[in-house]
This record gives sequence, structure tokens and C-alpha cells, in this order.
Amino acid sequence: MNRMNDQLDLNLLRVFLAIWDLRSLTAAGDRLGLTQPAISHALRRLRERFGDPLFVRVANRMLPTDAAVRLHEPLDQAFELLNRTLQSGVVFDPRVTERTFRVAMSDIAEVYILPRLISELSQISPFVRVHVVPLLPDSVVSSMRSGEIDLAIGAISAPEKDLIAIDTFSDRYICLVRANHPIVKSKLTRANFSKLRFFFARTTSSVYQLAEQWLADEDARPRIAVRGHFTTAPEIVRHSDVAAIFPRLLALDLHRARDFRLLELPFELPPIEVRVHSHSRFANDTGINWMCQISAAILSREGDSRRIAPTRR
Repeated sequence: MNRMNDQLDLNLLRVFLAIWDLRSLTAAGDRLGLTQPAISHALRRLRERFGDPLFVRVANRMLPTDAAVRLHEPLDQAFELLNRTLQSGVVFDPRVTERTFRVAMSDIAEVYILPRLISELSQISPFVRVHVVPLLPDSVVSSMRSGEIDLAIGAISAPEKDLIAIDTFSDRYICLVRANHPIVKSKLTRANFSKLRFFFARTTSSVYQLAEQWLADEDARPRIAVRGHFTTAPEIVRHSDVAAIFPRLLALDLHRARDFRLLELPFELPPIEVRVHSHSRFANDTGINWMCQISAAILSREGDSRRIAPTRR
């Protein structure tokens, strides 16, 4: 009984909720910035406190016990109430704030959007800090719900009802080749497209993964020549006959030096719907709302400025 009357460290409950969301000690540690031994130690303390294993390993996942299921809803609601109470008492002034915003971005968004965001913030909120983390589709919603991420910028293929999304612009993928590539002498068709060798980026974009599936069609010979990060693609394309499937707006920026040609793909891919996402749990957080509005305004402005630009040049 004395053990149950002891004060419970709120950080232990954050560990509980992270394991619940992610079903992994390693992933929970990554979210909370804790080492594997620290997470294991916290789970051991939780088990001692509640007299139950709480999570058991099945295959590669940590699955909750019945006791953990009973604990989850009241703990989750308690944290939501605590967050709302704290938000209501905070005055946010962008001119003087030194707040750190944790922003999840796809690799494409980080290359294209982050420089514009920082440029704008340096003028209107010179002391604000931005910590960018990868946008991981499987965990980004739970990370925003827990408060580990403040907002997410990019395309989330299946947004949940608890997300607040601001539409900014719609983009699409094109084929990027060097300016004097032999393919530019003719229209890009399925036939000559299938003869190209491609750079392919490591990305979590569901739309981009559809393109990879098309390239890896069992009936076609392998055409992926190089895999790497988006930032390396332009130099590889500029100095070889390797092509890349690339976001159109980012490609238009690269094309200012006239080193490339932008060609329409000979098959359909869904559009890239770029949005700024936050979680409804933090709807009263004036700082997050401000950052979402600033980010959305920058994205909408950049999208509008390039919407009339032609694709093939």
C-alpha cells in the first residue's frame, strides 16, 4: 500500500504511453530521447509499481496486457487534461519567444520548405528554434498526440480524424534528366521510359513508393541504378544519363540553371497533397497554431508562384 501511495514519476507514464503507441522499446526510446537501458529500467519500475508486466513481447512487438489496457485510457485522458491546462495559461509572443518547435518533415519537405521557413522566421521571430525530425507515417500521428512533435509538414496519406490539416498546395512527380540527355529529343513514352536507368530516393512517401513499384515491375528489367538521398539526385542526373522521378516544384528550382529537362511521366501517379498538420489535442496551443499558420502561408505562397510554370522546357 505504501508503494502505491508514493508519488509516481510522470516521466514513467510518458514511457508507458510511448510504448503503447509504438509497441517497441527501441522506438519509444527514440521518441523520448532515451537509451534502450533507460527505457527498460523505466518499464521495470512501471511493472513494479502496478504489479503487472504491462507489456509482453510477441514476435517483434510489445503487446499490452489486460492491466495495461485498463490503464491506458485514464492515463491518456489525464495527460490530455494536463496539456490543455498548461496551454491555457501560456502567453505566446513570436517576437520574443525562445520556444523550440519540433517539426516532422519528409526529406523532400526538408530540402524544399525548411530554408524558406527559416528565412521567414529569422525576420518575424528571431529567437525561435526549430528542431526537424523525419516524418514517419507509422508513428507521426501518435507522436503529435503525445506532444513529442508539434506539427508535421508534408503529405500524410491517411490523416486521422484527430488531426487538424491546413491545405497548402498540390504537387506531382515528373521525370528529371540532364539538359542534353538523348531522351529529350522525343516525347517520353512508356517504351522509351522503360529503357532509362533511374536514381531512386530512400523515402517514406507512399506516392513515391508507387513509382518504385512501377519501376520494379516483374515484367520489366531492373531499372533502378542508384539509391540515395534526394539531395544527391541533381548532381547524379546532371553528370550522367541516369534519370530521377522528382517533385515538380523542387525540380523547377533546380532548373533555373537550365541544366535539366522536366518531362511528364508516361503513367499516372496520385498527386502530392502537401499539408501542415497538428493534433486537435493541442488546438488551444497558440504557439503551435502560429507556427502552423506561418508554415502554411509560406507553402501556399511558394505553390502559387510556380503553379503557372510549364513542365517541359
